[in-house]
Amino acid sequence: MGIMRANGPPTAPTRMTKILILSVSAGNGHVRAAQALEAAVQSTPPHTAVHIDAMAHVAGGFRKVYTDWYIQLVNRAPELWSYLHQRTDATPHHSTSQRLRRGIERLSTGALVREIRREKPDAVICTHFLPAELLMRERNRGRIDYPVWLQITDYDLHNMWLVPGMAGYLAATEEVAFRLQARGIPAERIHVTGIPVMPAFSEPDAPALARNACATALGLDPARPVLLMASGGAGVGDLASMVERVLSLGGDSGLQVIAVAGRNAEAHGRLQALATRHPGRVAAIGFTNEMHKLMAAADLVVTKPGGLTVSECLALGKPMLLISPIPGQEEHNAGFLMEEGAGWLAYDTIGLDYKVARLMADPAKLAAMAERSRALGKPRAAAAVLRHVLGEAA
Repeated sequence: MGIMRANGPPTAPTRMTKILILSVSAGNGHVRAAQALEAAVQSTPPHTAVHIDAMAHVAGGFRKVYTDWYIQLVNRAPELWSYLHQRTDATPHHSTSQRLRRGIERLSTGALVREIRREKPDAVICTHFLPAELLMRERNRGRIDYPVWLQITDYDLHNMWLVPGMAGYLAATEEVAFRLQARGIPAERIHVTGIPVMPAFSEPDAPALARNACATALGLDPARPVLLMASGGAGVGDLASMVERVLSLGGDSGLQVIAVAGRNAEAHGRLQALATRHPGRVAAIGFTNEMHKLMAAADLVVTKPGGLTVSECLALGKPMLLISPIPGQEEHNAGFLMEEGAGWLAYDTIGLDYKVARLMADPAKLAAMAERSRALGKPRAAAAVLRHVLGEAA
């Protein structure tokens, strides 16, 4: 093993170490965590990383159910998803229903297992439980001998993450670690690292992320308050409507909004129309690779509490107003942030308007929330993960 450094992974051992990172594109967070780990590995030569999205190597029908069905379910039937989330959390790993689920997965993922074998890695990090379960079976049958690690990507623990036989379990917080141990995972295999974020979020005090400079680059006035609004959803309306209501809260000299539509061309067009009607007050953004700069410019981030989005906000020390949490994991993420003082939750349209107005009128409260957010942040989580994984693999 190489020499440990205070703020990074070990220096390179004497041989090449190939790390395979496996994600699942059911939602975007698992993939983003994997990309962050891939970037961290690539920055520590001679180590190399290969990132595989498991859904690119499974049967088409299985992929549709696992990804499209999940998205449709949480959007159209959140009550049903909430029930399923709670029911599966209470179902033991060895139960008949769980064994049946894993059997179906094995029948649908043969190509993925073959692809993993072809890579011949020295170690594997999974940012989703599906590939971890497949590799657990391979290991139990003596087909692999390299360590497999599991990165949990939320701020609470669900039963599906309890895959036995992992070399290590990488947790976001001490409470997640406590819950892992309470559910039977050996303490020596549990490591509190945080959730990996991209290198752009790992240096929150870098000059490139200075708040005023980032606001000015977007055409906004750094002397006035700035909101970042990254999503709409159930109960609070679509993004353009949210932005329009927020703009009315402060009159002509009030709040400024950075609104991120992502790949939604229709939403982006509506935001651009708003920007035209409110010159100098709206930065309408489509797809972007510079979310770190948009967050840096903001005094408050209005967003869904996905595990990776939360981790990015915490890394940059941003207070959050949380909206439309998916039942189960995102509700638990929101609960964590509210308990710790880094976020508020808006249940509906009226609550969103009220809480935006109240927070933006109380700079001391915002500053206190930002301080709590920064204290919770783990901007170098990816390096912390690699300190454990490379030590095991070397």
